[in-house]
Amino acid sequence: MALTDPLAPAPTWYARPAGAVFRCAPAPAAARAFHATLPGYAPTALTEAPALAAELGVGRVFVKDESDRFGLPAFKALGASWAVHRILAGRPPGTRVRLVTATDGNHGRAVARIARLLGQTARVFVSAGVHPSAAAAIAAEGAEVTQVAGPYDEAVRRAAVAAGEPGVILVQDTAWPGYEEIPGWIVEGYATLFAEVDDQLAAAGAPAPGLVAVPVGVGSLAQAAVTHYRGRPAGRATALLAVEPEAAACALASLTRQQRVSVTTAETTMAGLNCGTLSALAWPYLRAGLDAAVAVRDADSARAARDLAALGISSGPCGAAALAGVRAALTGADAARRRADLAVGSDSTLVLLSTEGAAANPHGAEAAAPAGTGAGAGTRAGTGAGAGIGALDAEGAGPVDRHGTRAAGVDRPGEAGGC
Repeated sequence: MALTDPLAPAPTWYARPAGAVFRCAPAPAAARAFHATLPGYAPTALTEAPALAAELGVGRVFVKDESDRFGLPAFKALGASWAVHRILAGRPPGTRVRLVTATDGNHGRAVARIARLLGQTARVFVSAGVHPSAAAAIAAEGAEVTQVAGPYDEAVRRAAVAAGEPGVILVQDTAWPGYEEIPGWIVEGYATLFAEVDDQLAAAGAPAPGLVAVPVGVGSLAQAAVTHYRGRPAGRATALLAVEPEAAACALASLTRQQRVSVTTAETTMAGLNCGTLSALAWPYLRAGLDAAVAVRDADSARAARDLAALGISSGPCGAAALAGVRAALTGADAARRRADLAVGSDSTLVLLSTEGAAANPHGAEAAAPAGTGAGAGTRAGTGAGAGIGALDAEGAGPVDRHGTRAAGVDRPGEAGGC
């Protein structure tokens, strides 16, 4: 049960170096093999940014660019496609279902896209905070869009109620008691991203990363990161840094209290990270396997988006949060202590997960616009993104993704976000 903690002071940093010694079972390899069969699949780009390495005082910095994943401007289709594939695999061929979800933009569009390609239908509940053009993009995929005059937790609640109708399936990446299997499949789907990073770093002649920065909403992507890096055989440990908006730092609050708590959120341009409660499925992994967590301001994310754009990397506010968080951790006041907490030195390799492109979040489009030429264009390691999912058949994949949470000490679907 998640406890509500409205009066607790809002921390901006948490460190627990013992997270590096946590071990868990690795993610199944089946999801990556499945993704490789999809039309248009290719690993998204891993771009090296020497200018950022110089700024941060480390050996090498790479940015995982999720601005074009199956033709969509965010990483969401990885978890969505694998989860829906698993859902449909358990039903007779030709079964028709209706996919329902709530969204802050990226997830809902991924669900709508794959539902259309599979000949299925989708209904997407869109909260009041979603930009009108993002809602329009979902509708353009053929989904029924239901506008909710309330926050995201209310949209998730309504989606969960709608899933009680015959032939309707809720696909969210936040778990609560009694709703855990589908969120678990979504996390498995995200493992493909980290397997790609391993291959791309090896191709670039880089060692395993010393630090990976992960934007955190409800924590499903961070859970996948913990599973990947803590599920490998003993070797050089990778520090894992969670990054959240100051306006919605539920992971920081939970880690500080050492129990899953709900926080009251405020407006933020990092809309996909605007989550008040961590996934119940993700929380044990984050508590045991993260090394640190940091909260950043919208202005920090906006600056990071502009700097990434100058390096040729399209990043929305949520994706740029990874760079903002690393800057907060490794530079400025208390940098020496924080670098020690993360075991980051001058020869360390860093990986920043840019989870969305500028097109994913119209709220951040101005912030993500290029600001001059920057300090040197990045160089790409590995293969660019695919042209998009083309002609999926009904036995291929399907999509859909996430979010629900618990708030106010009640086990129920609730507020959610993008990662």
